[in-house]
Amino acid sequence: MRLAAAPLTDLARWSVLVRDLATGEVLLAHQPDRALPAASLGKLALLVAVAARIERGELAPDERLDRASVPPVADSGLWQHLAQPTLSVADAAVLVGAASDNLATNVLLHRLGEGEGRAAGTGADAVARECARLGIHGVRLHRPVRDAPDASDPTPLSSVSAAGAVDLLARLDAGTVGTPAVGARALAWLRHSLDLSMVASAFGADPLAHGHEEGLRLLNKTGTDAQVRADAGIVRGARRGLVYAAIAEWEPGVDARDAVLASMRGLGAAMRALLDAER
Repeated sequence: MRLAAAPLTDLARWSVLVRDLATGEVLLAHQPDRALPAASLGKLALLVAVAARIERGELAPDERLDRASVPPVADSGLWQHLAQPTLSVADAAVLVGAASDNLATNVLLHRLGEGEGRAAGTGADAVARECARLGIHGVRLHRPVRDAPDASDPTPLSSVSAAGAVDLLARLDAGTVGTPAVGARALAWLRHSLDLSMVASAFGADPLAHGHEEGLRLLNKTGTDAQVRADAGIVRGARRGLVYAAIAEWEPGVDARDAVLASMRGLGAAMRALLDAER
């Protein structure tokens, strides 16, 4: 049964895919292999790389990381507002999964890049190698988060295709990314995502406590930039689970934000209707 979702606005370029989590049946697809700038959605690759290093014993989850190891960075996240100057590796990953924390992202990238002969503070090459080792395609984190655009290097923070994000989340859920423990750890960091403003908005979940609600299990990771909205996640009802990704990018000067968010909510509403119908 395919989803009867509302049309996607033509003000943006899209990459969308919804699959049944158990069977892999494609329920909706629109340019799923198209890689688009996806802002913080690419931090999925970082979380998986950190989880894999921990499970191989190459990184201790309780190792303390100092935020002074990288330049300050603002926008999304909580660590910049906390008095605590150090966090454990695991706690930094929780902040990335829950609040898409930019400072924690850059500190974790810096830690992964240490000892590899790479430029201090990047670690993007280390994440890319880890993804290649684990057979992850279509989800790339290219660089650390910046406070402002760099005209000399217009590389986006990440590039993600809907097919790549859906495949990665489904494999994490199935325990086939490295070891099952890698998937369990990475998904645990995503279970308390605070951003339910996009596809996930249709489920009416509590953004502060949806990890504990009965009748609905939802986890997701999002990305937001001036001309980007991206949301990928797993949602389970009583009888069925769905894995989804929706990425939209539009041109500067085009007023597409509200239309894109409405399209994403329409997609979520179709997913919710399907899950509700099968209770």
